[in-house]
Amino acid sequence: MTSINQIFYITKQVVFVTVFVFFSTLNAKNFDKFYQAGSISDYFSGVLHLSENEYELSYQYLKKLDGLETNHNSYSTKYLYSLVNSGNLEKAFYFSKKIENKGLSSFESDLISGIYFLKNNNLSDANKYFLKAKRRKVDSVLSNYITESMLIWSNIQNFNLNDKDFIMNKLDNRFSNLKKIQNVFLNCFFESNQTEILFEKLINDQTDFSRYNFFYAQYLDSVGKRGKAKKIIEASLVENPRNLILNQLRYDFDNSKKNLSFDCKKQKHVSAELLYITANALSSQSVYPLSNFYLNLSKYLNENFHTFDTLLAQNFYSIGDYSNAKKIYKRFTKYGNIFKWHADKQIARILILENEKQKSFKLLANSFKNLKYKTVYEIFDYAEFLKNNEKFEESIKLYSEVLTKIDKQHQLYPEATDGRGVSYERIGEWEKAEIDLLASLNASPNQAYVINYLAYSWIEQGVKIEKSLSMLKKANEIKSNDPYIIDSLGWALFKLKRYKESKRYLQNAVQLLPADPIVNDHYGDVLWKNGKKIQARYYWDYVLKLDETDKQLKDKIKQKLIRGL
Repeated sequence: MTSINQIFYITKQVVFVTVFVFFSTLNAKNFDKFYQAGSISDYFSGVLHLSENEYELSYQYLKKLDGLETNHNSYSTKYLYSLVNSGNLEKAFYFSKKIENKGLSSFESDLISGIYFLKNNNLSDANKYFLKAKRRKVDSVLSNYITESMLIWSNIQNFNLNDKDFIMNKLDNRFSNLKKIQNVFLNCFFESNQTEILFEKLINDQTDFSRYNFFYAQYLDSVGKRGKAKKIIEASLVENPRNLILNQLRYDFDNSKKNLSFDCKKQKHVSAELLYITANALSSQSVYPLSNFYLNLSKYLNENFHTFDTLLAQNFYSIGDYSNAKKIYKRFTKYGNIFKWHADKQIARILILENEKQKSFKLLANSFKNLKYKTVYEIFDYAEFLKNNEKFEESIKLYSEVLTKIDKQHQLYPEATDGRGVSYERIGEWEKAEIDLLASLNASPNQAYVINYLAYSWIEQGVKIEKSLSMLKKANEIKSNDPYIIDSLGWALFKLKRYKESKRYLQNAVQLLPADPIVNDHYGDVLWKNGKKIQARYYWDYVLKLDETDKQLKDKIKQKLIRGL
């Protein structure tokens, strides 16, 4: 049984036990209705699909078990997650009301009801449900912060600027950065004359608040200061040239468009941003189902702030749901030129993973051709895509175009020279490759992977091995525990005939990359040199069986299996 099948088997067993316990606790009155093969199968399928982040399928199965919530709150929770994460927010609200009428409300149902009323500007009811959610015993600091924040913004109309300190004191001090953001939005909402000053303070904070340059620029534009708003965007893009929402806002200003809607005077817009922050934090910790839950609530509150979809698509991509990721990215074509280029790059990457290389190349080639504005960043991104997919000669032309447009102080210079150097090396033009790789390191000396590429290339050519070893030790300090750098370090020691030291590094590398053909081949070689000839043949034989092993390496290994080293 393969490891993937084992995981799937274990998952099914866990879900089966959950379902068995679940149904075994049904009281006799409901036994006949739900303890039937069809109901058990539906619940089993619904829970399994939910655990695998297949929300629409989960919803389709769980919705068949109408009435089960009367006896089992866990069904209600799972059903609500399937509804919200599949985008059925209205149905989630009506189900929340249904279980409320049965006295079965939960934190999730109260939160969903509050969000529904906030969306529809029924602030008194929104506040009532957020208060109910807050009073529930939920063992989560984050949940408490969310409900407190929602309470504040659903009730903000009953306060004024003089109450700002009182409002801020309600928030947990452990979320100091989020308090800074809320403080700015509060001043913006109350039209405080301190708003600009606080925005400036926020974006210049030591913490990365680059996203809030967008909200600052939006605010300035809303008060008739578009000239200053444009300056804020341009200054921020110097530091964050790939920032999607800032690039889109600049494009919108230049073309009299409005693809991103946000107004700090609207409570639901601010609340949506706070939920997005929560979703983003959960995503960074790989808690994707809960991230998607808060993200869909955020999207519901501000459906025209399309940047939320970028995180949703990335979440689906991260869990391997390429179909849903592509669906979301395809919607981006309607949101403007900048969003379309971002989406096409992501779709092209997914198509490569799906073994649709020709379709991927065609998509991105057309997208690049049709770009209205091509800065050095778009040209560089396309060059990187071509290089990473072995279109080396085409990538060299684009890297060269970038390098003619920038100086050595530009942040893209070390990346472009590295990319072009790698492409030159791959087509056999080593002299040009070496010049570019050295130029990249001269501009930015602490690039561990560039050091590794250059040093390993020298080692393979049998030149500058002592220098390569010294460089690789530095790379290993910069990127500790990186298997490729460890392998190169071990290989340099091997070439210097320091076999015992080499074995220690190469053994570590093969433990970190057990399925890499080159790493296993290197380890086989060092075992042979250390007198472990049987073990060496075992590793060489293993490399022959790996699908990733190319023909050239296989031919070399066949000779080693016959003659040894």
